[in-house]
Amino acid sequence: MSSSEGETIRADSDSDSVVHSEADGSGGTANRTIGQYLIERLQHYGVRDLFGIPGDFVLQFYSMLEASPIRVIGTTREDSAGYAADAYARVHGVGAVCVTYCVGGLSLCNSIAGAYAEKSPVIVISGAPGIEERQSDPLLHHRVRDFSTQREVFEKITVASASLDDGLTAFREIDRCLEAALRFQRPVYLELPRDRVQTPSLVPHVPVTDSPVSDPAALKASLDEAARMIQAARQPVILAGVEVHRFNLRREVLRFAETHSIPFCTTLLGKSVISEKHPLHLGVYEGAMGRDDVRCFVEDSDCVIVLGAFMTDINLGIFTARLRPERCIYATSEKLRIAHHHYHDVLFTDFVRDLSSMSLQVKAVLPAVERPDPPAFRAEPGRPVTIARLFDRIDGLLDDHTVIVADTGDALFAASDLTISQHTEFLSTAYYTSMGFAIPAALGVQVADASLRPVVLVGDGAFQMTFQELSTGLNLGFNPIVIVLNNKGYTTERFIQEGPFNDIPNWHYHRLPELFGGGSGFDVRTEDELEAALQAARDCTDSFSLLNVHLDPHDVSPALKRLADRLAARI
Repeated sequence: MSSSEGETIRADSDSDSVVHSEADGSGGTANRTIGQYLIERLQHYGVRDLFGIPGDFVLQFYSMLEASPIRVIGTTREDSAGYAADAYARVHGVGAVCVTYCVGGLSLCNSIAGAYAEKSPVIVISGAPGIEERQSDPLLHHRVRDFSTQREVFEKITVASASLDDGLTAFREIDRCLEAALRFQRPVYLELPRDRVQTPSLVPHVPVTDSPVSDPAALKASLDEAARMIQAARQPVILAGVEVHRFNLRREVLRFAETHSIPFCTTLLGKSVISEKHPLHLGVYEGAMGRDDVRCFVEDSDCVIVLGAFMTDINLGIFTARLRPERCIYATSEKLRIAHHHYHDVLFTDFVRDLSSMSLQVKAVLPAVERPDPPAFRAEPGRPVTIARLFDRIDGLLDDHTVIVADTGDALFAASDLTISQHTEFLSTAYYTSMGFAIPAALGVQVADASLRPVVLVGDGAFQMTFQELSTGLNLGFNPIVIVLNNKGYTTERFIQEGPFNDIPNWHYHRLPELFGGGSGFDVRTEDELEAALQAARDCTDSFSLLNVHLDPHDVSPALKRLADRLAARI
C-alpha cells in the first residue's frame, strides 16, 4: 500500500490511530513554515509519538514539537531512540526520531541501518548548523569534515534524504521523503538547518503523491504463471516473511491459504505475521535451526510460495536451507521470480492481493507436520535453570496481550520455538542482528500500544549495551518483564569459537531497580525461584520486572543444537 491511499501502512488495518490533517483549509501551505509543515505531515502519516534527544542545533524544532499534538519521548541514548522508533514503526506503521547534528545523528546510524536492513519505516529528523553561519566555513562544534558529512552518511542507510535548506524546495522534499518511507518501508532522512525552521514557503504548495502502478501485462503474466504452478503442485506450501506485516497483507495471505487449504510457515524475521495457533500453521522454517518435520515438508514441496521473505543467512539457518529455485514463487517488494522467470514492474502488494483473489483448483497435501503443544512446566525445586526449560516456561507465560521482544543471540534462536498466539506479536532484529535492540524496542512497543506487555528476552551482553532505557519506561509507567539470560558472556560467539574475549563482567542485574528507584528485581538460579519470580512479575503491572536468570556458560538452545548437528553432518 502506498501512502496515496491516505493512511499509514500498519500491522492491523482495523486500528483507528492514523491521523489525517491538511496544512490549511484549502490543502495549501499558506503562512506555513518548514517546521510547521513537517510536523503536520508527520501527523498526516500517523506519527503520534517521536523519540530522541535534544541539542542546540535542533532546540527550536523541539519547541515546536512540544507545542504540537506529537508526544516527544526523551531517551538516554540516540541509538536507543532509533531502536525505539524502529519498534514503534513495526507495531504502529511508521516511527520518527529527532536528534541534533552529528554527535546525535551519527550515534543513531547503527539502529537506522538495522531499520533499513529489516524494512522498518523510521523518519529521521536531524538539526544542523544554520545556512547563514556556514558562509565562512567555520569549525563549528559537532562538525565532522564537511557540513554535508552527516547527510552523506545517511544517504547510504536510508531510502530517501533531503536537506530542508530552501523555502522553495523544502515542502516538496518533505512530501517526497515521507512518501518514500511508506512506499518502500524503509527509513528516510531529513536535515533541518536551525535558521530554516521558521522559513515560510516561497510559493503555495499542495501535497502531491506519486503512486507507482504495476504494468498490467506483466502483472497478468506473472499471475497466470503462478496459478499454473500452484494448480499443478501436489504439495504447495506458503513461506510468509516480514513484508507480509510491513505491507499490511496478512489478511490477503491468510485468505489465500484458507481458501485453498495450503499450509504455511514463516521465517524467523517474519515469525508471527500470522497467528502460530492457526490450524494451517506448520512452524518456523529456518533450515537446520528449525524443526526437522517442518524443514522436510518445505524442502520436499514442489511449489514453495515465498511471500515477503528475505533470503538471509539467519532466515535460512546459516544457509542450511535447501529451496530449489525452479520450485519457488518468490515475491517481495524488490523482486518477483517464478521458477527461473523474472518479472519487472509488478508491485508486491498488487501481486499478493490479486493472487489471493484468484479461484484456483489446488490439490494441497495435508501435512503430517503437527505443531507440538508446549510441554507442561512443573518446577523442580533446587534444579538449576537451563535454556530449554526456561523457554518451556516462557511459552506458558504468553497470552493475547503479550509481545515477545527478542534480542540478538541465543535469546533469539531459543525464541523461535515459542508459540505466538496473535499475529505480529514477535519483534526481533533477526537479519541485521544488532545487540542492544530489545530494551529500547520494548519502550517503543508500549509507546505505540500501551495495551501490550512486552516479555523481553535478552542476553547479558546485549543487556549491558542499552539497559538504561528501562529508566525511561519506568518514568512512563511501563511494565515489561525483562528476562536476562546471564551466562557471563556472548553465547553465540562461544558457539562459533571459544575464547576469553567472549567473557563479560557479571553484574547484579536484579539490583538495578535500586539504582533506578523503581521496578522489581529477582535473582533466579533454580526452577522454583524462576516460577516464583515469574508469578510475581505477572502480578506487578505498574513497573518493570527484571529476572536475572543464571545459566551455565555453555548451555545453548535446542535451535542452536539442531544447527550444530546439521552442520557437523555436512562437514
